[in-house]
Amino acid sequence: MNIRFIRSSEKKRITENLNGQFGIEKLPYLLIESGKERIRGFSGSLSKDEIILIAQLTNIESIGIYLIKKENESDLRLSIDAIHLLKDQINKNILEINESQLHDWLRGKDLEIQTEKGNVIIKFKDDFMGSGKSNGEKIFNYLPKERRLKK
Repeated sequence: MNIRFIRSSEKKRITENLNGQFGIEKLPYLLIESGKERIRGFSGSLSKDEIILIAQLTNIESIGIYLIKKENESDLRLSIDAIHLLKDQINKNILEINESQLHDWLRGKDLEIQTEKGNVIIKFKDDFMGSGKSNGEKIFNYLPKERRLKK
C-alpha cells in the first residue's frame, strides 16, 4: 500500500495554509497522501483500521478523491475537484476572467494577466474554472489535459 494517513497536526497545518491562500477553514475529509505529494480526501464510512485491513487483502493504489498537490510545505495547489467541493469556502485569490480569456483557458493556454505571485482560482461569472499559478505577469494553466477543449 503506497498511501499515508495524514495526522491531525499536519492536517491542521494544511488547513491553515489553505485558509491563508484561499480562505478555506475546514477540510471535512480523512486526508491521505499518495504518490508525488498528492493529497486525497476520503469521506466514506470506513475507518483507518478498516482501510488498512482491506489493503492487506487487496492492492489499494488510491482511495478518495484527489484534492491537493503539495508543491512545498506552504504552497498548496487545489485540484479542480477540490475547488468545486470547497467552493463555498473559497474567498481569497480568486481571479475573475472575461469570456475571451475563458476560451483560451479552456483550451489550456496561459493567461497574460498581471497579478500577485502565487496560486489563484480562476472564475468566470459564477463558476470556478480551475487553478493556476502566477509569476506576476502570467497565469500558468493547470487545467488537466483531459478536461481541456479540443482546438
